[in-house]
Amino acid sequence: MYSILKYFLFKKNPEAAHHLTFSLLKTGNYLPLFYPVMRFIYKKRQPQLIRKVAGLTFPNPVGLAAGLDKDAIAFNELGDFGFGFIEIGTVTPKPQEGNEKPRLFRLVKNEALINRMGFNNKGVDAAAVLLKKRKDPTLIIGGNIGKNKVTPNEKATDDYVYCFNALFDVVDYFVVNVSSPNTPNLRDLQEKEPLTNLLNTLQVLNQTKKTPKPIFLKIAPDLTNTQLDDIIEIVAITKIAGVIATNTTISREGLNYTEEEIKSYGMGGLSGKPLTKRSTEVIRYLKQKSNSAFPVIGVGGIHTAQDAIEKLDAGADLIQLYTGFIYEGPGLIKDINKAIMNHPKF
Repeated sequence: MYSILKYFLFKKNPEAAHHLTFSLLKTGNYLPLFYPVMRFIYKKRQPQLIRKVAGLTFPNPVGLAAGLDKDAIAFNELGDFGFGFIEIGTVTPKPQEGNEKPRLFRLVKNEALINRMGFNNKGVDAAAVLLKKRKDPTLIIGGNIGKNKVTPNEKATDDYVYCFNALFDVVDYFVVNVSSPNTPNLRDLQEKEPLTNLLNTLQVLNQTKKTPKPIFLKIAPDLTNTQLDDIIEIVAITKIAGVIATNTTISREGLNYTEEEIKSYGMGGLSGKPLTKRSTEVIRYLKQKSNSAFPVIGVGGIHTAQDAIEKLDAGADLIQLYTGFIYEGPGLIKDINKAIMNHPKF
């Protein structure tokens, strides 16, 4: 069924196809049997898939990465396709349009995407209102937070604090996004001193809450081993819950396109199959060098059940889909969970 839908969606501009997909997801609510059937096909709970990570109980280890449901519009509907957790965002304090269009491109030959969306969202307060309407209390929701484009880096912490407070009562965990390549100078916040200060500030705020919530850091795949060593040290210093590895890459290596074609797509983060190997390498490095001191959520280039098993084998405690979900559809979630149940190690 998804292959037919994909055929028509891939005939459209990628961003237009995204909006159409979300319209279809919402329309499904008006079809009496649609979501009951989806839940029957994709959302069968299996006790052996339950994972306890960072103090949270995940129905299964397969989640949706941030970026698809930025504004928390369809998290309930997406949860009915079998995801164990949904990460909304990235959201910012103030609504912003993001970068100029076109800003999303399919690289079908590589089953990849290039995006330079630029944290387009309706603002954290709008997302918080929608998140109060969670239908399934067992579905774990993460809030991915960032800064507005117009906010200078020296005041970035204020933006993250605002988002943290706005979402605190409606999400189960937080993700600090300083690794998107599409907001000018954002990745400078990955440097050791500003990142430590930012995370410490959020942790101090977190500890004032009656029940503190896990805070994860999302990192870029383009970090060197020395920078990854810094990340390990920062996690130890700030005592955040863990790391999400990885965001999109600025690399264009290994693409089946001419140099001219690649240049025509312009700047932006690359996701999908070209990222599979590197994201797995980062997961393995973090786990081995830290002696598994903290949880790692693995994301990047998961298009098959085997890709997911490799991430888990590298040390990932949970995994997330994004581009693979777009190319393969909800059947991928079911395939991965089935493979995990049948794997002797997991």
